[in-house]
Amino acid sequence: MTRRTDLHPDLTRTDVGAPLFSTWRVDGPEWQRAAVGAIAEAWERRPWPTSGLVAYHVYVGGDGSTLMHHSQWTAEQAYEAFAKTGRQERVDEIDTAVPGIERLGLGRYRHYRSRTRAEGDGRPPGLVVTVRIDFEEDAAERRRGWVDAVLEALAEDGDGHRGLISAHFHLSTDGTHVLNYAEWESEQAYDAALAAPGAGIGTPSPHWERVRTYPGVRGSTVSRYEHALGLVPG
Repeated sequence: MTRRTDLHPDLTRTDVGAPLFSTWRVDGPEWQRAAVGAIAEAWERRPWPTSGLVAYHVYVGGDGSTLMHHSQWTAEQAYEAFAKTGRQERVDEIDTAVPGIERLGLGRYRHYRSRTRAEGDGRPPGLVVTVRIDFEEDAAERRRGWVDAVLEALAEDGDGHRGLISAHFHLSTDGTHVLNYAEWESEQAYDAALAAPGAGIGTPSPHWERVRTYPGVRGSTVSRYEHALGLVPG
């Protein structure tokens, strides 16, 4: 049985050995919502495919055209088995309901470290921000050090990031980048943190200067999302 949930995923679950992220592009906001509805229908009318899938979540992008998918698997082998036997029938049904979906690729990751929510913090995330940090070809081994530097800078910031609920850093299995999945109280709180020059995210402190000038970093891409659908075994 497949069950819908309004809860956001727990990105620190120890039974998740293979977190996967992928992105689709559609032709506008109404097609974003249509795609979410088609995904829900294709999944809810079928049994949960395998115990190897812990949860599946879908997000709509603030750009009005993208959707992000986050699936939590116990191991990549569980995903590969599903891809061979159960994925295509769902894809075909979704594509019939929403023609023209452009699938931009699947990213495979391992969770590295997190800044978890403070004890007693029950705020629901109003905004999910993903930051992809690309590294130079020979700099894969520097990714962990960069994440460590960011977490040190966040710890040093004090109240400068009060709107940040949590941040979860993942290393791509191909060695090319880091993906930060950050939960924010709201879009307004995120914008305020970016705009606060003395105490916000990226303040000109020595810790953030180290992050900005870390060797091997090639560039970054920031995307904003709203959680739209959560599916779990029932």
